Amino acid sequence: MSKVRIRAALIWIAGGALLVAMLVDTLAMIGRQIELPLIGSIELVQAAVLLAGSGALIVATLDAAHARVNLLLDRLSGRQRRWFERAHALAAALLFAALLAGSIWIGFDLWNGHEESELLRIPYRPLRVTIVLAFFVLLLLALRRAWKPESR
Repeated sequence: MSKVRIRAALIWIAGGALLVAMLVDTLAMIGRQIELPLIGSIELVQAAVLLAGSGALIVATLDAAHARVNLLLDRLSGRQRRWFERAHALAAALLFAALLAGSIWIGFDLWNGHEESELLRIPYRPLRVTIVLAFFVLLLLALRRAWKPESR
């Protein structure tokens, strides 16, 4: 599967999840106003935002579109800039490795706990697996960028 197709699929999945979160929250707000609350709306929105955020992080990393300040980088020579780009990618890789390790640790600790949300009983296992996979992909992308920095 090509990078373009993966990116497009992630945009559809993450964008769809964000639309679901917006729709559920809108219905919940309307329900509160007409005294017909949507029970479990917060749980649904949280699960949808996890999918949306994971997809958005991966797409932003694929596109090298994370927010950053170019004030210093724009003043550096090509060699210095590549060094800073590599250092940035390594720092990102360390962050993603730490988040991945922590997520795996928590996942293993709670795997047999059969956790689920309080009202709708949404199982947490698939959500934990989703975030672990997202951090793993982000780690690989950061390591790739550290190995072969690209200029924007």
